[in-house]
Amino acid sequence: MTFLRELLAVILGVFISFFIMFFVLIAIGAAVGSSFGDTDQIEVKNNSVLVLKLEENIKDYAPKSSDPFDEIFNFGENAIGLNNIINAIENAKYDDNILGISIEVLQLNSGIAQTQAIRNKLLEFKESGKFIIAYADVYDQKNYYLSSVADSIYVNPAGGLDFKGLSGEVLFFKDFQDKYGVKMEVIRHGKYKSAVEPFLENKMSDANREQTTSFLNSIWGELVDDIAESRNLTGQEINHIADELLARTPSLAVKNKMITNQLYKDEYNEVINTLSDINENGKINAINLVDYISTGKGRASSSSKNRIAVIYAQGEIKYGKGDEKYIGQELIIKALKKARKSSNVKAIVLRVNSPGGSALASDIIWRELELTKKEKPLVVSMGNLAASGGYYIACNADRIVAEPTTITGSIGVFGAIPNMSELADRIGINAEQIGTNKQSIGYSVFEPINDSFYKVTKEGVEHVYTTFVDKVAAGRNMTFAEVDSIAQGRVWTGKEALENGLVDELGSLEDAIHIAADLADIDNYKVRNYPNYEKDFKEMFKGPFASVKASMLKDELGTENYRIYKSIKRFSELKGMQTRLPFLIEIK
Repeated sequence: MTFLRELLAVILGVFISFFIMFFVLIAIGAAVGSSFGDTDQIEVKNNSVLVLKLEENIKDYAPKSSDPFDEIFNFGENAIGLNNIINAIENAKYDDNILGISIEVLQLNSGIAQTQAIRNKLLEFKESGKFIIAYADVYDQKNYYLSSVADSIYVNPAGGLDFKGLSGEVLFFKDFQDKYGVKMEVIRHGKYKSAVEPFLENKMSDANREQTTSFLNSIWGELVDDIAESRNLTGQEINHIADELLARTPSLAVKNKMITNQLYKDEYNEVINTLSDINENGKINAINLVDYISTGKGRASSSSKNRIAVIYAQGEIKYGKGDEKYIGQELIIKALKKARKSSNVKAIVLRVNSPGGSALASDIIWRELELTKKEKPLVVSMGNLAASGGYYIACNADRIVAEPTTITGSIGVFGAIPNMSELADRIGINAEQIGTNKQSIGYSVFEPINDSFYKVTKEGVEHVYTTFVDKVAAGRNMTFAEVDSIAQGRVWTGKEALENGLVDELGSLEDAIHIAADLADIDNYKVRNYPNYEKDFKEMFKGPFASVKASMLKDELGTENYRIYKSIKRFSELKGMQTRLPFLIEIK
């Protein structure tokens, strides 16, 4: 029997070895093919129009994957970096081969702050005198907001414009927990700390409704002001159109000046030809944004030896290494140390796009940032989110810059652990604990939370909250009471945070980089992006299978059920005290 087991083990080992070698050979072949094959060289031809479709997921930072299987089998995330988009539009502004820009976005996969950053860059592009026009079969509110920067906006005659104002949706699980006997035990500080509210109530609290209404109105106000200015309308007119759905059909949208005209795509192409002022023998060349970036236009060129290091902290904060999808203290610390030690790096910008997460990992990153700013100027740039733990790691910077529509603040703490004691009782499971000391047994998922464990955990939550507020107070030159009055887990937009002192000014990542250069007293510099995402051989195999698993679950459960599954799964994976945004809200 032992011989048979060993034989099977050898056969399995040989099979796995052949499997690995097969994929390695494919990877090598693909690499050789890309180097020596008959691939077409992309070039920016004369009389070109830059086409913005933005079909990819837009991340602040999306370096090319080091995993060969991502490229070969298309397992990697279809993502494009916001930094590359911004640089490409800046380069197109001065590129003699680019006549103008055509925005043809159907579904925009970006946050509102990212969208606002792209839109502001397009406004700068218009200063060149080149045209920007936009076309879509249908517009939702986000892609219309981006497209509204155009000189002219066109829609398919059979399409429409969904323009009705912003709303938020939160899923509540209390009744679900009561029904199935599995719940989350929650201990928190902060009356606005609504990340855990869906597990405590079956409807939204007054405090949560207050903060949600406030930041939705703040974001909507930004969108209305920008659209009104571009469309030569008043904010009151824009809100009236939203209230009465006066852009729901192409004819209504044209009548109310939200759309220039309704055209079919071939007619839109004729408009591009007319704007390009090319004679009938000439030819208009279209180049999409991804191809334009691949020619090197996604980089800002400079021959200076001076560097501004931009360190990207994007995703939830978890204790551990970190990668392109989540923030771990190991990778961020490695990047900070590398930037500190480089004599060419004169200042550092931390780009934060995070809803927060582990309080411990946040504090470890905070400490490394504290050491960093003693040696070099440190500026924080906030993206879509810089809330809770995301604000924790931002609060001690020399300067903090946020987009007006950034979601930030949420200075609060909670602990959440699963409890299935009611389910265990229902199905006849009884758990007995034995320990050597009074507190040795601790918490069991099969027993109701006891007073002793609650008291100790509550003390831990209060300690982390006090530490959090103390550090914000020191970093922002405020008193504990001043911070506490705007903390308690309350969420703010960047615009609101400027008013209450949590940020220094409003602006983009570019603005933050310019501020860092000023603090370092340099005029010429080149941006160096960190961290480097490197995978070992074992990790390379995880990605493809994880992607397939997620895709299969989504297909089986459906979009809405998969969303519920992901929400519950995130909470079940939480470890330790959490400084986290109420990420269960979905803005529409």
